[in-house]
Amino acid sequence: MDVKREQLEALRQISTCAIANAIETFKVKPRNCGFMGPEINSIFPDMGGMIGYAVTGLIRADAPPTERMGLSRVDWIDEILKVPEPRVIVLQDLDFPNPIGSFWGEVQANIHGRLGCVGTVTNGGIRDIDEMEELGFNAFASSVLVSHGYIHIADAGIPVTVGGLLVNPGDIILGDKHGVINIPSELVADIPVAVGNVEDREQEIIRLCKSSGFTIEKLKSALGSRI
Repeated sequence: MDVKREQLEALRQISTCAIANAIETFKVKPRNCGFMGPEINSIFPDMGGMIGYAVTGLIRADAPPTERMGLSRVDWIDEILKVPEPRVIVLQDLDFPNPIGSFWGEVQANIHGRLGCVGTVTNGGIRDIDEMEELGFNAFASSVLVSHGYIHIADAGIPVTVGGLLVNPGDIILGDKHGVINIPSELVADIPVAVGNVEDREQEIIRLCKSSGFTIEKLKSALGSRI
C-alpha cells in the first residue's frame, strides 16, 4: 500500500495507546501482539511521537568483530538508504539482557539524522543523552550506557526482535512516552477514524462516571452495552 507522508504525520500525533485500541477493532492480530514490552523505554518522553519505516540491524559490543563478522559503516549507509524516509533505526543488541556498549551517541545521532532517520529503537543502550535530546533524535532503549565497547553491526536488512516484537525492514514503527508499536501499513488510512470511534465510546463511560446522575445501575447498563 502506498502510504503518504502526511498520513504518517497524522498518526505521529496520536498516542500509541489510542492506536493500539484502534488496531484491535480491525481484528488483524491478537490483542497481545504488535507492540514492544516494558523493557523498551522512551529515553526522551517529552520529545513527542516518532514514526518512520524500520531500518533493521544486529549489533554486538562484548567482543571485537571477526573478519567474517561485521558490516562496514559504509555498507550500513547503503542499507539505510534502501528504506524510504522517515526512517527509524531498529537495532537488536545481541548482548541483551546485558548490553555493554552503546551504538548510539552524539556522533551517530548526527550522522543518522542527516540520513533521514528520526530516531532509534533498540534493546541495547544509548549514551550522550543531552546531545541527542538537543539534536531532537528520538530514542527508545533498554538502558543508558557509558561506553561503546566493541560495538559493531553484525548484520543488517533482516528481521530482528526487539522488546518481543518481530520487526521487518520497512515496517511502520511508532513510539511515544508509552512505548513502541508496529502499525500495519494496510490500516494507515483507516486508523484515525477508528481512533475517533473508540474514543467516542470511551467518552460515554467517562461522562457517565463524572455526571451528577451517576448510578451503579446506569454504569452496569452502559458497560453491558459494550460487550
